[in-house]
Amino acid sequence: MASVGFTERLRALLSTADAAADLGRYFDVDERKAVTPAFTGSRFEHLDGGGDRADIANIVTAADLIAVQTLSVQVPPPAALALLEGRLAGELSALLRQIPADTDMANAEPALLGPGSPADRAWHLLNGQKGLGWVTTNKLLARKRPRLLPVYDHVVRCVVGHPGSFWLSLREALAADGNALHEQLLSLRDGVGVPETVSALRICDVVLWMSHVASHKEKDCGASQADLPG
Repeated sequence: MASVGFTERLRALLSTADAAADLGRYFDVDERKAVTPAFTGSRFEHLDGGGDRADIANIVTAADLIAVQTLSVQVPPPAALALLEGRLAGELSALLRQIPADTDMANAEPALLGPGSPADRAWHLLNGQKGLGWVTTNKLLARKRPRLLPVYDHVVRCVVGHPGSFWLSLREALAADGNALHEQLLSLRDGVGVPETVSALRICDVVLWMSHVASHKEKDCGASQADLPG
């Protein structure tokens, strides 16, 4: 459960005067269309049509592995091969088939994200693989379910203050007051001119990340152990 403090902190962080400018800079919405974008993560959701494209929504593809590299992580070759053609591929696919691709986190029932849910089991399955870790795990799952599961890394965790369960805390914050924060994120996206195919979760991630990445120092952000997802 999200505390009032977490929800209010999140609202404040997403309502700063710099939020729109940071978002526009990240997604390069001024029509320059540079061959190499300033932020490679701006291609994370759209590379090869997206990880939640209907024909590949329940499998990990080579494009998914490249997409997570745009967010400055890399899946080690043994784990990559296991995800593409090993037993791990089948195990993850079976779980992905149970996780809806068309549900926004703000509209999700808590049970869809809580302990023992297919999403939670997928997180633990990936996080348990050698060389992956919680940051890469979150980015892989966000690639496959961008509307439901968030990108989450050291920078964002440092900004939001280490909630005990990031997924459930974020879901509650987004759903509060009739999905007010969710709608705020969509309005921010549309106002800046970011494509509507970019989810509210990703807008949230980018604004938070941009607000802190320049000053982020891991040693100042508490313990290194990841918060549980659900």
